[in-house]
Amino acid sequence: MIQELFIAALLFFGAGFVLPLAVRSDRRIVRTASYACTILASVLLGIPAIAVLLGSGTVIFPAYAPAGLFSIAFVIDRLAAFFLLLIAVVSACVALYAIEYSEHLDGGSRRNLLCGCTSLFILAMVLVVASANTLSFFFFWELMAAASFFLVMYEYDQPATSRAGIFYFIMTHLSTVFVMLGIILLWLGSGSFALDHLADTPSYLATGSFLALFTGFAIKSGIIPFHKWLPYAHPASPSPISALMSAVMLKVAVYGLLRFLLDVFSPELWWGALILVFGTASAVLGVIYALKEHDLKAMLAYSSIENIGIIFMGIGLYIVLGTAGLPFLATIALLGALFHSLNHALFKSLLFLTAGSVIHATHTRDIEHMGGLVHRMPKTGALFCTGALAIAALPPLNGFASELLLFIAFFESVTVVEPLVKVFLFLCLALFALTSALSAACFVKAFGSVFLGMPRSPESAGAHEVPALMLAGPGILAAACVVLGLFAFQVLTIAGFTIPVMPDIFLIGLLLLMMLVLTYAVAFFASPRTSRVSGTWGCGTHFQEAGTEYSGHGFSEPLDIIFSPLYRTRIRNERTFFDEHGAIFKSGTAEIRLLRVFEEYLYLPVARQFYRIAGAVAKIQNNCLDTYMLYVFVTILTLLVFLGWSA
Repeated sequence: MIQELFIAALLFFGAGFVLPLAVRSDRRIVRTASYACTILASVLLGIPAIAVLLGSGTVIFPAYAPAGLFSIAFVIDRLAAFFLLLIAVVSACVALYAIEYSEHLDGGSRRNLLCGCTSLFILAMVLVVASANTLSFFFFWELMAAASFFLVMYEYDQPATSRAGIFYFIMTHLSTVFVMLGIILLWLGSGSFALDHLADTPSYLATGSFLALFTGFAIKSGIIPFHKWLPYAHPASPSPISALMSAVMLKVAVYGLLRFLLDVFSPELWWGALILVFGTASAVLGVIYALKEHDLKAMLAYSSIENIGIIFMGIGLYIVLGTAGLPFLATIALLGALFHSLNHALFKSLLFLTAGSVIHATHTRDIEHMGGLVHRMPKTGALFCTGALAIAALPPLNGFASELLLFIAFFESVTVVEPLVKVFLFLCLALFALTSALSAACFVKAFGSVFLGMPRSPESAGAHEVPALMLAGPGILAAACVVLGLFAFQVLTIAGFTIPVMPDIFLIGLLLLMMLVLTYAVAFFASPRTSRVSGTWGCGTHFQEAGTEYSGHGFSEPLDIIFSPLYRTRIRNERTFFDEHGAIFKSGTAEIRLLRVFEEYLYLPVARQFYRIAGAVAKIQNNCLDTYMLYVFVTILTLLVFLGWSA
């Protein structure tokens, strides 16, 4: 039954891909039918995923086997089922939202390509997760990369989109190269493409394969310093695609890393320390750069880097504690990483979809040109607020539950591990706590700048609520954030994991609700029944204006000053004077520019070096027939010498 439902889901995803491309007519009914196929496929996919998670056992079945080593097969075990369920939930909600959203995009019949490639993108991610061997894993990994590239390039006529597309294309295929290298090294060590445990593989092959695979998955998931494609690709993509890429595609890279660590390798202590260091750096730097950002979607992209860093922290902590002989604490760390993967998929897709609604209503991504939207878009504001509270890890929502698991693992581990490891874990714990605090500040800024205060542009003043379908998908995600937060303890118990030190968050939620009701009751009965209306005091001004309000830039300025050594601003002043002594000012210009540190000091120097090498190679191809004949002669002569020597 599980196999049949899985195959049916694949067929409906395929139908969602083929239908809008086969029917080239620019009609809404075609796109609606495609998204309906995607929703139905997601439901069919979720059923076997839940069944396997609840204990139906592992399902393995072949799909295509033209030769002995080269075959495509699928497996659904508990790890794959978990990520398949994540894909199913997010994809269904995104497709429901996109039914209405895509009709407001420019491009005419190009929107058919958008919804078709969306189904193909989801299908590729499902097949990556369900792959039973490294060959099919790599094939569908490349299919996922190609489909996502076409989605990023939807508005290809925009200069910013072209730049983002080139950046994404290079980085995603660099990831593919490292994944392929890791798979080849595994094959050299085991002689097989199966995802089996390496028993007698030489340590240097296992280590090289791990480093290659870790680099490939780190690039795909946006771990610093391989993160720069996210702030380019997310703002350029349509909002449903941004939601899928951030909430799901990044988790497919997390799944890949976990699959190889759990099923193939025998991790060493320094592997876990390496993952933990990169995860901690990504978490801290991601949220610091998010605080500085005023592009709403770019801010969410940097926040994704932060949360992926938190997930990698859990994975690294799992390996460190496992190799230190603490299996119970290692299990808590791994559960925290997996639970945060699910929670981040829910609240980040919720935030990207509601951000898409805001951008659709205001026609801008700059939060400094928004404001006052809670009065014009109250339902969207409530949904965005739910996502902001969840990602800020405030109780009793799901972000709090998963981060609490990681804090428990950290706090319990520092009392039992060796002194040197204890110092290392304590430093990571301190930076994790800093990350949580800065994340809360970041989303106070985001919600306040976008929805509170007065409108700071005519577009914000004229904004209106989005249609019902653009509220339905985010509404389901918001409800899931609340339910998984309140019943986190019960969900983990049903899944077969009992953690005595974890509190029942449902009771915490009841306590918070009682405090809220009590506070409201006291305020209601103690306040006078007469009402008095007066204007807000504005420092002596008679009329309050939007320009005098506390802006997002003003809110984050103190933190910007604290972290200014990391931001690395470049200041340029040009002044002219009436006199030669520079006493009487005439005119001048000033510019403060935020340096893109990783881009300008890491990516561009490497790119320039490759450009020089390419230029040198291009000189060899001088279109001269005599030169080419010389190349052929030298090559043949070299082959003859080599063959004669080897004989």
